[in-house]
Amino acid sequence: MAEGAVEAPAESGGGGEPGAIEPERGVASIKLQYLTTKEHFHEFLEAKGQEKPRQETEAGDPAGNDLDEPEAKRIRLEDGQTEDRQTEEAVEPGEQPQAQKRARGQNKCRPHVKPTHYDKNKLCPSLVQESAAKCFYGDRCRFLHDVGRYLETKPADLGPHCVLFETFGRCPYGVTCRFAGAHLGPEGQNLVKEGLVQAPPIRNGLDKVLQQQLRKRKIHFKRAEQALRQLSKGQLPGPTPKATVPEIMEAEGAPGQDNCDAQQAPQGPGTVPPPRGPLRTCGPLTDEDVVRLQPCEKKRLDISGKLYLAPLTTCGNLPFRRVCKRFGADVTCGEMAVCINLLQGQTSEWALLKRHPCEDVFGVQLEGAFPDTMTKCAELLNRTIEVDFVDINVGCPIDLVYKKGGGCALMNRSAKFQQIVRGMNQVLDVPLTVKLRTGIHERTNLAHRLLPELRDWGAALVTLHGRSREQRYTKLADWRYIEQCVTAASPMPLFGNGDILSYEDANRAMQTGVAGIMIARGALLKPWLFTEIKEQRHWDISSSERLDILRDFAHYGLEHWGSDTQGVEKTRRFLLEWLSFLCRYVPVGLLERLPQRINERPPYYLGRDYLETLMASQKAADWIRISEMLLGPVPPNFVFLPKHKANAYK
Repeated sequence: MAEGAVEAPAESGGGGEPGAIEPERGVASIKLQYLTTKEHFHEFLEAKGQEKPRQETEAGDPAGNDLDEPEAKRIRLEDGQTEDRQTEEAVEPGEQPQAQKRARGQNKCRPHVKPTHYDKNKLCPSLVQESAAKCFYGDRCRFLHDVGRYLETKPADLGPHCVLFETFGRCPYGVTCRFAGAHLGPEGQNLVKEGLVQAPPIRNGLDKVLQQQLRKRKIHFKRAEQALRQLSKGQLPGPTPKATVPEIMEAEGAPGQDNCDAQQAPQGPGTVPPPRGPLRTCGPLTDEDVVRLQPCEKKRLDISGKLYLAPLTTCGNLPFRRVCKRFGADVTCGEMAVCINLLQGQTSEWALLKRHPCEDVFGVQLEGAFPDTMTKCAELLNRTIEVDFVDINVGCPIDLVYKKGGGCALMNRSAKFQQIVRGMNQVLDVPLTVKLRTGIHERTNLAHRLLPELRDWGAALVTLHGRSREQRYTKLADWRYIEQCVTAASPMPLFGNGDILSYEDANRAMQTGVAGIMIARGALLKPWLFTEIKEQRHWDISSSERLDILRDFAHYGLEHWGSDTQGVEKTRRFLLEWLSFLCRYVPVGLLERLPQRINERPPYYLGRDYLETLMASQKAADWIRISEMLLGPVPPNFVFLPKHKANAYK
């Protein structure tokens, strides 16, 4: 926590190994009998826990050093440097050579992870969905229509049991399922179990008709445009008159179109429409058609004292949120969604808004730099999805967002920031929240100045991360400053965020007077942290229990992304991203002192069993081995590079 610096361990030892292992500052204090060296650690894993580990080194590295990156990545970087040198030599005399920008960050040469050889013989979707109608493209279809030929070239099943078939009684992926042997008949027909429950509907899906309207820009945003006009004139947005209630789902250029047809357009099978709506409808006039909620009548967000799972980019997906809900998370929020991409109808961006039925208090987080796009996006989401609150991201520190004026940059653009908050608050019928950092630069705090203004602009709740943009995720979170900001924000509730990895950390954070705490990286390192906080104890969880958690995540991922090849590999990708955080956890029974601090990296140690040691490895190859225990063997030429280790996040 921020109250004091982390003390260096007082004892030293090598765990019986020659070559003393001196504990360093910022390294977790582990009991001496478990400590080991880097070489012995990897030899133990290569020998799969046998007493006499193999001494051979890896083929691609004669020196026996640990490869931080795959060999393919190194060769590609070297080739790029050679090409740069050849370009410089080709410059004619007298000409000034152009400066070559060196590619920085590990994502610049990120390989294509999807197994492309599976696309050569892909079955037509009309056969996968068992549609009675023939293929729309007929002879021009580029997919296979021969199920027998597809089964001959299809890779072997990854396991004998299909999660979707055993859970819901029917697998919608049929013969394309990578576990199809569990539910295919003798003639290749898809079997169905009687009496099992149907799959729960995932709310907040993107309807195809709505997507087409967004792409063709046929949606009107009358409420947003009215609020923006008022803000541009320096007027505070007021209540929307009844005569100017927007019809944002009405298509342009449709004279004489029947009103009942326009009413049915935006809703899809996976979308649960909210009870409100200014659509032109047929039938009797109700109060909901003419009465709009005033700001004082909005639904209040009462989450004081509850545990809030932060919106985590890449790792905060729906299956991971389901795992955290199992362990006691009270409030969940979707991953950061870029408002411009939502307005363009991008399927991948709308997927970030999906909500599982177990998420009883759920919000979405939007990122943007301009009042018009943010306000229009808020009006669109207010009409099409079901959420309990909408959050504005004012804490993203990466350059890709900051240099475009979004994220932390809004803290220095108070005029734009005010218009965004006031405009979105005007068009939303749910509470509006804000997540921000202490400031831009490390020694210049801005949050205490913005909090009273946010309260006046209409924000219902603010979450403060106790670091500046310049700090990124280095150094400790400043909880003393968060305590000062609680007074500045009063009576608006303020949530604190930063360095929560144990129930002691959570207790100290609540003593600052915050209304609640948001947990981010702590949930990635140990998702059972919510249980520890609620039960006020340290959980010495076993390696088998941790593997069961990963197995549940894999099952949730197959339910969410699908059990075909694309769904399995997408589940594997997000599982590996999560494993790159889970390896930093040190089991409670191995620690010399409790609790583990979030800024302490684990040294090399041998766990109480082989699986516990394997989960402590920081090599991507070992993470892939864990994924193979749950999802079967990886496809050929599979390469994994963790996104969070890219240069932009350092």
